[in-house]
Amino acid sequence: MANPFEDDDARYLVLRNAEEQYSLWPAFAAVPDGWTVVHEEDGRQECLDYIERHWTDMRPRSLTSRAAD
Repeated sequence: MANPFEDDDARYLVLRNAEEQYSLWPAFAAVPDGWTVVHEEDGRQECLDYIERHWTDMRPRSLTSRAAD
């Protein structure tokens, strides 16, 4: 069985959680609790490009909010 996260021909979503972390997610799979779709179904590369443009700070939100205090 092929890894569904590495299939260039598959369709994906981009998810984000409360910590503002992003995830590439196979479109056929249910969205896990705690995650929200922030980029609708698209090709793998397009989703990866979206993540690269929007996830510019890899630190979790809880860490960046403490650093601002």
